[in-house]
Amino acid sequence: MATIKSPLDEAAQKAAGTALQGALVDLVDLSLLAKQAHWNLTGRNFKVVHEHLDEVVDLARQSMDEVAERAIAIGVNPDGRARTVADRSELPQLEAGYLADDKVVAAVTDLLAQIIGRFRERIAATDEPDPVSQDLLIGITAELEKQHWMFQAQT
Repeated sequence: MATIKSPLDEAAQKAAGTALQGALVDLVDLSLLAKQAHWNLTGRNFKVVHEHLDEVVDLARQSMDEVAERAIAIGVNPDGRARTVADRSELPQLEAGYLADDKVVAAVTDLLAQIIGRFRERIAATDEPDPVSQDLLIGITAELEKQHWMFQAQT
């Protein structure tokens, strides 16, 4: 079986791989939670929030692909399987059933804040071992912070 030789030494590969895998889990779960809210949303601000949730889904999906491809580029196998995400996600889950728009806005604001905090930790963890992965994480964090601001402005 062919493997990808890492451009990083073993310690740097491990540090970057851990950061990227954590980011992947956060992004996969964010995409699923935002889509769940999108499907079950109700309320006076339905249309605006409904469409805004799709922006979050698109961001999460694009970013998780970039994170997974970076992991492969450094010789680390990304794991976005459902069981892995379910077992490792630290995000609180949304309630089942219909979700009021104001509760969704508050929940997504909180989810984004939690993810941003972990992304900032990953940025710090990749500073020395892999500035390329760090750069990717910085760019994603900027977009997550933009979405956080936009959701927070609706509260």
